Amino acid sequence: MNGVAHTSRQLEAFVRRRQIPFLSVHAGPSRTSTTDGEVSIIEIARSRFSFALDVHLDCDPLLLRYAGRIIREAKRLRVEAVHITGPGDMGILGCYVAWRLKVPLVMGWHTNLHEYAASRIDGLLRFAPLRWREWGAACARQQSLAALLWFYRKARIILAPNAELVEFMRGRTERPVHLMQRGVDDSLFSPDRRNRTTNRFRIGYVGRLTPEKNIRFLAEIGRALEQVAQRDFEFCLVGQGSELEWLKQNVPHSFFPGVLGGEELARVYADMDLFVFPSHTDTFGNVVLEALASGVPCVVTAEGGPKFLVQSGVTGYIASNPASFIRCVAALVNDLDAHHAMREAARHYACGLSWDGIFEKLFRTYESCFDVPQSRSASSTKRQAAISA
Repeated sequence: MNGVAHTSRQLEAFVRRRQIPFLSVHAGPSRTSTTDGEVSIIEIARSRFSFALDVHLDCDPLLLRYAGRIIREAKRLRVEAVHITGPGDMGILGCYVAWRLKVPLVMGWHTNLHEYAASRIDGLLRFAPLRWREWGAACARQQSLAALLWFYRKARIILAPNAELVEFMRGRTERPVHLMQRGVDDSLFSPDRRNRTTNRFRIGYVGRLTPEKNIRFLAEIGRALEQVAQRDFEFCLVGQGSELEWLKQNVPHSFFPGVLGGEELARVYADMDLFVFPSHTDTFGNVVLEALASGVPCVVTAEGGPKFLVQSGVTGYIASNPASFIRCVAALVNDLDAHHAMREAARHYACGLSWDGIFEKLFRTYESCFDVPQSRSASSTKRQAAISA
């Protein structure tokens, strides 16, 4: 369910295929070390002093106790760069390791955490006067963004998932910022897995069921469709989170399969007729790309990264406001010809975005830390080790 973790797993699979030396460090339920060919993995367990930031997203203030062990292994493997995926406890640990090793630090910006902070504060102040909510959200956004920019300025190179964020981070950090998009497994996510037995139009969502995803807007879509839809419809909402019970009570004609993965998730995507993603805060949207690969048109907002994945009017729609979002959904529910054309276009577009292409470009970005000619391919970088935290 976590796009950052999914991207990290795909990166690990890529270096295995290419036999590139790589050290991966991540948190897990146990403390283990394994080596498989060129890839070494260190799994570290959080302490009982860790606390939850979100569902399955914890922070351990004592995580730095593992630094010595990781540094020793990194020296043994001659790690030449450290790549961290964000400013959480694992990212702080990776930042410290890079400083101790005196190697370049590459940071990925995957999540607009300052927008998440504003959304959470707005939710906590839901019953307060509107001006208090707006003031609280603005303060949370401003202060958390300042802290994030301070952290990211410590990087040698920054990676961002869409063009807007590349320009934003370049201007605010004065660091080199490179575009790092994400790919999709078009053999796993495919319309060939469709096995629907009913004609009811199925609207889908996959992701965390939390406030920052603007997930309550789905209830508004459902109520509007009850008035204008010319055919039966239903919602399939895949995921878990703090809004689950509210959604069960307020989204009409909905069912909740829980958290899914692998072929089971791929089948659920393929059985959808339309994918909706009302988030304003996502920087990319892996789930949008997975839906497109499954031959499912998407409706997204005009804010954030998902709009760069949808060709409005061809593979779905980009909605400029809530009313437009509802109109776009209703249009596809009622127009079967347009819906069919978009299904084919969605699949065709997604098949052009492979993980291998994304990571070959990433390794050329790693090389720019060392004044290595940019023409070298990922397959020729076997001397180069990286740590992913």
